[in-house]
Amino acid sequence: MCCLKISGMMAALALLGSLLLSGCEQGPTLWQQESYVFGTRVQITTADVPESVARPVVSAALADLDRWHVRLHAWRDDSELTRINRALAQDQWTRTDPEVFALLRQAQQMSSAAEGLFNPAIGQLVALWGFHADSFAPITPDPAALRRLIASAPQMSDVQLDGGQVRSRNRNVSFDLGGMAKGWALDRVAERLREAGIKSALINIGGNILALGSKGDEPWKVGLQAPRDNQAMAVIVLRDGEALGTSGDYQRYFELNGVRYCHLIDPRTGSAACQRQAATVLVENGLDAGLRSDVASKPLFFAPRTDTARLAARFDIRDVMLVETDGHAWLSPRMHQRVQWLQRPAKVDTLSGFPS
Repeated sequence: MCCLKISGMMAALALLGSLLLSGCEQGPTLWQQESYVFGTRVQITTADVPESVARPVVSAALADLDRWHVRLHAWRDDSELTRINRALAQDQWTRTDPEVFALLRQAQQMSSAAEGLFNPAIGQLVALWGFHADSFAPITPDPAALRRLIASAPQMSDVQLDGGQVRSRNRNVSFDLGGMAKGWALDRVAERLREAGIKSALINIGGNILALGSKGDEPWKVGLQAPRDNQAMAVIVLRDGEALGTSGDYQRYFELNGVRYCHLIDPRTGSAACQRQAATVLVENGLDAGLRSDVASKPLFFAPRTDTARLAARFDIRDVMLVETDGHAWLSPRMHQRVQWLQRPAKVDTLSGFPS
């Protein structure tokens, strides 16, 4: 059976296609097209669809991703998001198109559901840590600048959305949608494929994955990367419409003086010191399954383990796995049933508060 491995590393992502396509010659007809957007590799694989049908639909979906990559980029001078952020810094109303306006409204709703532990308003904080760059140096921010920015407390609740126009009551609000853009895009790519009559596909945007239908007579199967090993630690079967998302400290990170810092920045404290190795969620069928799988992993990465079940319920999620800094894995009861271990961690326990 073929499987995909979740990874933020290009070497591992390059392996995805070969893992998916190798050994499947006697199975369903698979066709795959790749691209590189949102700073990561994208793979869209269709099953039991002629290439003549799949190619134009997938090409159009990849063109959409290219367009969103430019428009939603957090630090390109020519992006729509950068233009909006300039207006917010000047305390000005600015108009944007319906697509971006709707996305910002969803960002506001998701931040509220996450109780502020997902906060797309902290773009200045991400930049201060140096993660608004394709390559970054192992340097911590100026402490005084960090304190001032945290004291200003930029929040999505500061944002005013009215009739296609955007404004912020807090000039330190700066949008960075990197914590939701991949999941949001997953849902839109899935919608395009469904509308074109493609019922079986696997969409992988940098390790955020959504499944449509099945791979012939078999379900789609994907892998979970071991955070400290470029190997799959487990595999999970994905059913029609399900999405899988992971936030981990092994993608964009640096180490300095024995401390590991990652692009996952705690919006409460401004700290980029890694809280966990990884937080993974599996979202059942829903129109926004991709979005929820992307967003929900962020608050679960930051929150105390005792809050996991409560926060997951706010996103209607019951399948969760946390990997702590020492490699100790904690799974919800249903996630225990979904995970098929390849490299079982030395310690595996059950998260409390979830329905069985």
